[in-house]
Amino acid sequence: MKFLRSATNRIVLTAVLILVQLGLLYMLLMRFQTSANFFYIGYFIVSTIAVLSIINSRRNPAYKIAWLIPVTLLPYLGVMIYLIFGRLYTKKSFKNKMDEVHQKEIDAINKTFDVLNPHDVMPNEDAAIHSTYLYNYGDLPLFQNSTSRYLKIGEEMFEEMKIELRKGERYIFMEYFIIEEGKMWNEILEILEEKVAQGVDVRLIYDDFGCLFKLPYKYNEVLEAKGIKTCIFNPIVPVLSSIFNNRDHRKIMVIDGKTAFTGGINLADEYINEVERFGHWKDTGIVMKGDIAWGFTIMFLSMWDFLHEEENDYTFYYPGKNRDYDNQTGFYQPFSDNPFTSEAISMSVYSNLINRAKKYIYITTPYLIIDNTLMDALCNAAKSGIDVRIQTPHIPDKWYAHSVTRSNYDQLLEAGVKIFEYTPGFIHSKSIVVDDLYAVVGSINLDFRSLYLHLENGIWMYDTETVHEIYQDFVDVQEVCHEVTLEDAKSVGWWRHLARAVLNVFAPLM
Repeated sequence: MKFLRSATNRIVLTAVLILVQLGLLYMLLMRFQTSANFFYIGYFIVSTIAVLSIINSRRNPAYKIAWLIPVTLLPYLGVMIYLIFGRLYTKKSFKNKMDEVHQKEIDAINKTFDVLNPHDVMPNEDAAIHSTYLYNYGDLPLFQNSTSRYLKIGEEMFEEMKIELRKGERYIFMEYFIIEEGKMWNEILEILEEKVAQGVDVRLIYDDFGCLFKLPYKYNEVLEAKGIKTCIFNPIVPVLSSIFNNRDHRKIMVIDGKTAFTGGINLADEYINEVERFGHWKDTGIVMKGDIAWGFTIMFLSMWDFLHEEENDYTFYYPGKNRDYDNQTGFYQPFSDNPFTSEAISMSVYSNLINRAKKYIYITTPYLIIDNTLMDALCNAAKSGIDVRIQTPHIPDKWYAHSVTRSNYDQLLEAGVKIFEYTPGFIHSKSIVVDDLYAVVGSINLDFRSLYLHLENGIWMYDTETVHEIYQDFVDVQEVCHEVTLEDAKSVGWWRHLARAVLNVFAPLM
């Protein structure tokens, strides 16, 4: 109770201080009205600049519309909110640091790894094109000599994590959006403390907003006292800023550069069904071993470097060549995405897979809040005879997100897309599998926040055994899903249609 009061007090204080700042700015605007002519001329200029800025930005059109409405309909206040929260401004020092970290990634790869040319090693030209795009814009190259296993429920992934964590000898790197005290985190923490005592370098990054009601304030100091090096991503401060929009939604665990985990699973008890929040929680992940783990190591170190004033030579953490997986088939390519560049990598990964599919596209996502680009791609694929299926939750964790998700059913169903809701509860898995050849697993939701505002990560796979495991899990889960019909989608009251229509307008801001 003390912790909950502390967390509540913290967020209430932050909200109050932000509202006070907005109020003061609004009062200042009202005060300027005494000089009416100058005020209205100034307001007209500022609002015109805001509108032109929105229209001419490279952002998604739906995102532009969502901001144009308050800017044009709410005098003064709409423009003020957009100028504070709507613009994505990256300071020069911030950009320079990102460029420096990016260069260190490239240097570490070149010093430790013979970068593969996808067009030389991949038998499929479409796959080579996918991979080339990811290397050019997602920073990390194509990996072979690796193996992986799809973990189709949180409980399975938890047990696998504990097994691998106990094997750690040099370092354990972890990066998560949500961590919460309970069975899952407490058992992992106990292992981490043992490893620190053995001299293992243990590091953790967690997102401040994601853990706001999950961890005590300044929990990083508690972990540091235990010997666990800890960074908080984007600490919440009560100052008006667009940076509130940007969270670290990534899920990464790396042990000794030899084993890596990613997927949808955070470190909290609902992810392993120790507590029930929205019925049965279906979540998935992947464990990878071999060369691919080095890619995730570099991914973590680049974030650590960005957040922590510490000079790391990434090559120091290279585990050396492991010949155990030289005969494994298939290709792996890790990628990360962030909102501070103009390239929406996750969006492009999904679009490329959908547009190049030939037989089927099976997607699992907790939220289906998509723009015209993905909507058209999915509908066109279905209209072309491709088997397009999407699994979503039946029991929502956020009513408004679920309403917008369901508002998209009509258009998809009319085009021939099949939609299945997971009736036992909430499905938090984030994956796509295509044509028995391609799959992506990671932290990426099909919503605007994941695709445009958050830091995300994923693993793209071609012709690996895991691709077939993901396909089979989708087929198995479909057995306990309700297939949504067009009649189901349309048989809602007019008031619900109206509410969904309004929510849909502001979906990019959710």
